[in-house]
Amino acid sequence: STTCQLRFIVAALRGHKQWLAEVHFLGVVEHPNLVKLVGYCAARNERGPQRLLVYEFMTNKTLDDHLFNRAYPVLPWGVRLEIVFGAAQGLMYLHEGLEVQIIYRDFKASNVLLDEEFRPKLSDFGLAREGPSADQTHVSTAVMGTYGYAAPDYVATGHLTTKSDVWSFGVVLYEILTGRRSMEKNRPKNEQKLLEWVKQYPVGSKQFSKIIDTRLEGRYSRQGTREIAKLANTCLAKRSRDRPTMRQVADSLKQVMQLKQLDGESVASGGNSPPHDVLGKPTA
Repeated sequence: STTCQLRFIVAALRGHKQWLAEVHFLGVVEHPNLVKLVGYCAARNERGPQRLLVYEFMTNKTLDDHLFNRAYPVLPWGVRLEIVFGAAQGLMYLHEGLEVQIIYRDFKASNVLLDEEFRPKLSDFGLAREGPSADQTHVSTAVMGTYGYAAPDYVATGHLTTKSDVWSFGVVLYEILTGRRSMEKNRPKNEQKLLEWVKQYPVGSKQFSKIIDTRLEGRYSRQGTREIAKLANTCLAKRSRDRPTMRQVADSLKQVMQLKQLDGESVASGGNSPPHDVLGKPTA
């Protein structure tokens, strides 16, 4: 038997369109970093239209759970890098690996599912859109996505490109660095918006380490965290044309992962971290 997980779609018109889009999309693509659609169902009962998607079961929930839910063990630095690298490969496939370009449009930590080996798989393709044709620079569309992750140029103009996904990826890079969500209203006012808060501690300053997730307790590469912040900043460039492609992002992440493991970042197992091997991958 196969263990699966279910996702219900609300019965609004937008929900129906998202359901159809996701059924169609996941039915024709296959990649190690995209979740598999096992089945789907649409029916009507006394509560109205009910739509269901059946995914492969992802044992370790989402990246969002492991970064922000204190009930979970601390996610080691090395594993964080492996997760965003896999997610980058998934986005790169959408942007470059199909006959038509696909813009994901809703990249965030809660849409990155994790299997039993903490391998990441992108999920929730209801907002995905086909990219511009060869003679176009962008797709014009109603602004959708999640507040705090949508590129400001897309929000302002409705012009959607693959660089919109790159911006969202930059936000998540800062989330793995800091252990903070893009927006946290329970914090002091000057700390509520993640991207505004990190500007107070530039990557080249002595104060930079203040943004690093304190739950890591120093178990990370000092050089690696700075390189990730630099990469995040390029992803978050104001002008979309100044942002890298996801292929360039993946290449940069690969270089960071190849840095010497400094400060015992992935071999120390103290604190509340889950058991993990010398590469930083949890073993339980």
